[in-house]
Amino acid sequence: MEHTGPLRGIRVLELSLALTGPYIGALFADQGADVVKVERPDIGDILRWIGPSVNGLSAVFRVCNRGKKSIAVDVRTDTGRQIALELAAQADVVIQNFRPGVADRLGVGYDDVVAINSEVVYVSLTGFGEIGPYRDRSAYDTVIQAYGGVASSQAAPDVGEPIFLQQVLADKVTALYASQAVTAALFARATGRGGQHVHVSMVDAVVSFLWTDAAGNEVLLDSDNSQPSSFTSGFKPFRFIDGWGVVTPISDSDFTGMCRALDAPGADDPRLQTAELRNQHRPLMAEVMAACYAGAEKLTVDQATERFEAADVPYAMIVPPEELPDDPHAIAMGLFEERDDPVVGRVRIPRHPALFDGTPARLAGPAPKLGEHTEEILAQVGRVGQGSGLRDSGVIA
Repeated sequence: MEHTGPLRGIRVLELSLALTGPYIGALFADQGADVVKVERPDIGDILRWIGPSVNGLSAVFRVCNRGKKSIAVDVRTDTGRQIALELAAQADVVIQNFRPGVADRLGVGYDDVVAINSEVVYVSLTGFGEIGPYRDRSAYDTVIQAYGGVASSQAAPDVGEPIFLQQVLADKVTALYASQAVTAALFARATGRGGQHVHVSMVDAVVSFLWTDAAGNEVLLDSDNSQPSSFTSGFKPFRFIDGWGVVTPISDSDFTGMCRALDAPGADDPRLQTAELRNQHRPLMAEVMAACYAGAEKLTVDQATERFEAADVPYAMIVPPEELPDDPHAIAMGLFEERDDPVVGRVRIPRHPALFDGTPARLAGPAPKLGEHTEEILAQVGRVGQGSGLRDSGVIA
């Protein structure tokens, strides 16, 4: 079935591994792009081997490399480099996430590609950027969470120990920023402004993401620092008799509704009727919130749900990942898709997050085996019948 997604006809060459670059490619494949992934002939993308796996294919690789074609070629060889450049000459987008300078040394850097494809959108993904004293450091997710402020912003207020999010936040945030940047560059090209080199570092992405709402005192240099930098600081879940949940009382009616739902004082207190007044009476607010937490412990999840619904407050019960696919709202949304995979068997994956009325995206197909499409891709660049000789010489697998 012909793909009708918004990136139909866009050709992407992915010279990247791990999560950031591959996740961009997966999203683009969902949206109709033709994505070719270049992997090392020996072990391929290291992400194939990380985390839960079935038949030698990991869950994270399956998610981040769906719908792609894989060519196993050693770009460190002269012939392998030439094959990569032949593919780049046909590409609209080239994505690489080597350390600064490595792509140039391999002969597949921006200058090498733009010399044969002046309209290319070439994306360089780095950890600490391409200048500065840290540019050559290895940059994995926790490294960037540490440097970019994520770990310290999550620190427990009582002991101050930094806390890392138990997911590769930095990689995923960088992929999302880079995805937007690539489509912006494609739009610029479509309006006659040509191709270009796009640079996205994990530090840039994470700091931009964090400072949006979690660095208020660092943004407002004249702040008196009387409030935490993050306005969500101190939020903690309510514990019910048989579960957990959260209420986020932003508006005045949210606050009064929460108090009434949890049988806590404060709903009718004239000192707490507006956000400004609540900020002025923080000790009193602390007492009210303590009463709310105490009230929650007397309720079951079902009882609390009924009360929160009646009070029309913003709330949610905490749902672990293993339970979310069976939640009635997730089912009604069609939030997950299940299918049979030729390598790992049954899989359940969230649908593509953006819904396009006119050019619908759809969850791309299986992740490729290492080098699964090598012969097909070689033919694409006019190297029909060369597979055997290139394989014998170690250029491809």
